Formats: sequence, structure tokens, C-alpha cells
Amino acid sequence: MIDLAIARETFDASTDLTVGLEEEFALLDPETLELVPAFETLREAGMADPVLAESISGELISSEIEIRSGGGADIADALRRQADARRRLFHLAARNGVALGSTGTHPLSDYRDQHIIDTDHYHRVEDGLKYVAWRNNTFSLHVHVGVQGPDRAVRVCDRLRPVLPLLLAVSANSPYVDCRDSGLHSARTQTFTKSFPRCGVPDAFGSWAAWEEYVDLLIRTGSIVEFTQLWWSVRPHHSFGTVEVRVCDAQATGPESDALATLIAACVAQAAREVDAGETPPDLPGRLIEENMWRAIRYGLDGRMLDLEARRIDEYPANEIVDRLRAWTGADVSFADLNGAQRQRRAIDAGATPAEVYAETVRATQATFYEHDEETVP
Repeated sequence: MIDLAIARETFDASTDLTVGLEEEFALLDPETLELVPAFETLREAGMADPVLAESISGELISSEIEIRSGGGADIADALRRQADARRRLFHLAARNGVALGSTGTHPLSDYRDQHIIDTDHYHRVEDGLKYVAWRNNTFSLHVHVGVQGPDRAVRVCDRLRPVLPLLLAVSANSPYVDCRDSGLHSARTQTFTKSFPRCGVPDAFGSWAAWEEYVDLLIRTGSIVEFTQLWWSVRPHHSFGTVEVRVCDAQATGPESDALATLIAACVAQAAREVDAGETPPDLPGRLIEENMWRAIRYGLDGRMLDLEARRIDEYPANEIVDRLRAWTGADVSFADLNGAQRQRRAIDAGATPAEVYAETVRATQATFYEHDEETVP
């Protein structure tokens, strides 16, 4: 049930700039790299580890697993917690004969062969969405950042609307869908964001009262029974008192995931500073932001973006996005020369098959998530 009064109280009691991370991984047969329905097995085995017992979560299908940092005092604390949980998850999976993959989509397995996990929440999702839910075999990175005050949280979400396509372009890591090269840099976004209801870039609400009025409308009309059925790419999270950024593909390597999470947290912090100072730019129409969303989906960092906050809108190379976001936020963060989609697209252009491209990505995932591990990589 949705209690908007409790949600308001949660934001009133929230602490600024706490951070929580959520990463979704594909569960794989180590030999074929096909998806395997191993979530229930890993969840049960993970109960013996108190960290994993708190960190492991399901995510729609039984061939997917989510690992959560829990609430970190800041981004550094959240990254430390997440690194520990990841390490434990990778060893747990290896002990149970499962490999982990980390791209926005799985290039090899048929979505029709996957099974919805047995929880009330995901049964409601399946019953309400049918094919839209069945088709959603996708993997992403979510970042929660604490924002005190319900009105501030809504206005921070508003400020982040034009930033969402930029973060998507940086994170793009899913050229494949249904064993085919989609020609896109983020097929995950096309499959999920453009298919689910109440998803993608939200309207600008301006205040908690406007947000509350809309959510209440959805409740009264039977459109939703849980606030998490608002699947937008940024949203105020009622249960945690956070602004949750949900636009990004899962990252293939640990350093990429950490850098992206750091950049997202910095963007939320900068948006909050602008809100507090009364210096936010005018809210942009969705049609302009959607133009950049498409460019991020189609071309990622290889394309060109619209400078939506310039006096006269013009294009700039998408490979400038990280520098622009660093300048805006003051974030001290670095990324690889090519992101996940660019590396995969280079391999595709060189003639590699989907299986070959994915195998290389899985090897990179295994290597970097185990980096500096005291235990031997399985």
C-alpha cells in the first residue's frame, strides 16, 4: 500500500547525500554463458553470509540477481560496502557453479525461456504488464542519494531531467537484443524505458504537492498499488527518502560502475545546491530531452548531443559529456577511453559474433570485480 503521509515524513527525516547502490547481474552457465534460473539457489545459499543475506535481492526473472550496498554515509562508504557485497556474491556464485555477467542486455538467451521469480510484487508486475514484463530481460545500475525535504527531492528530480540522457550515454552498454546487433548503444533503454508505462523522463512536478496529487490519482483510479510502479528514470523514493537515478545500463567492470555511481551522486548533489540557491534553469519541455534520450540510445558516446541549456541550442560531440559533467559537479572521477557499448561496437565492426563479444565482456567483468581480491579468482 502507498501511504503518502509516511513518504512525506520519510523525506522530512532524510539526511542529505547518503548513498545507496543497486547493481543487477545476469546469472550464467559458465560454459555456454546462457542465462540460468539460479536466483533462488543463490539467495538460499547466501543466507549463511550475514552481508549477503542483507544485500541480495531479486529482480523480476530467476536468471537475474541484484546486489545492494545498503545505506552508506556518503559515496565512499557506499562504494566500500558495494565492493564487499560484490566480492561475496561473485564467490558465492562460483561456489554454486554460476558465472555473472554485467551488460544492459543479455545477447544470447531467449527471453521466452526466462521465469518470473516467485514474489507477490513480481507476480503483480507480470499480471499487470504481461508481454511488457516478459520481454524485460535487462540489467541496470541504480543510485540512491539522500535528499532532505519532500519539496527539495521533487525539485532535484526536476533539475536532473536534462541530465538523464547524458548519464545514459556515458553508461551505454547494451548493443545486443535477441541475439542480434540492434544497431543501438543502449538496447536496454529501448526495451525497458520505451516499453514500460510511467517510465523514462518524467514531467517536471515542481513541488511535493503536485507529485502527491498525481500519485494519489493513480491510486484512486487503480492504476498502481505500489509507488515503485512509477518506473521513471529518476524518482523520489518513498521508502528511503532518496532521489533514485535509474537511467543507466549495468557496467561491465568494477571501476566503471564505481566511477558512474560517483558521477551520479555528484550530479544529485549539484542539483540540490542549485535548488537551495534558487539557481535552477527553467524546466525544459520533454520533447527536447527526449531528442537527447534518442541520441544516447542510438549513438551513445559516439554521437552528438543537443546543448539544451545554451542560449541557442546547438550540437556538441557526445564524447565531451564526462568533461562537461565534471565541470558542472566538480566531481573528481575518470573513465576509460571507450565505454562498454563502444568496446562492443568496435568488436562487432571487426566481425566478432555475439557469443565472442559477450565472452570477452564476461571475462572483463570477472577480472575487474575480483581485482585486488585476497581470494583466488575461481
